[in-house]
Amino acid sequence: MIYLLRHGTAEDGEGKDDADRELTGKGRDQSVAAGRAMKALGFEIGACLSSPKVRAADTARLACEALELEVELTEDLRGGPFDPLALASGRGDVLLVGHEPDFSNAVARVTGSQFKLKKGGLVAIDGWLVHLLLRPAELRAIAGGAAAI
Repeated sequence: MIYLLRHGTAEDGEGKDDADRELTGKGRDQSVAAGRAMKALGFEIGACLSSPKVRAADTARLACEALELEVELTEDLRGGPFDPLALASGRGDVLLVGHEPDFSNAVARVTGSQFKLKKGGLVAIDGWLVHLLLRPAELRAIAGGAAAI
């Protein structure tokens, strides 16, 4: 299974380089909720790969706290086309953290499914199928039931 988590809500970055844009408070909350929700749902993720851009790397670190995973930064997720199957190959279930429209485009190429992933949203694919698509509010609701995690 490959899980793709779009980075949480970030500042507009006025006066900053795009790569240096940071998460807002809402973005940090979305990231923590995503990790707690994934843990509550029993996902057994063996690796997390993230874009090195600050907003994505911070999303990955916050989400992975609940999953007890280290985050590996990769230029493959910095921006532009990528192959999720190649990135996940040999790693078991993998969490990828990055950006739009890269994620929805990658899922469309692999599965044929078309959608736009919301900031802080999660999609899971296995082979050529989409198994799960959760918006940030749904992740928050799942995580809320897992407050003790």
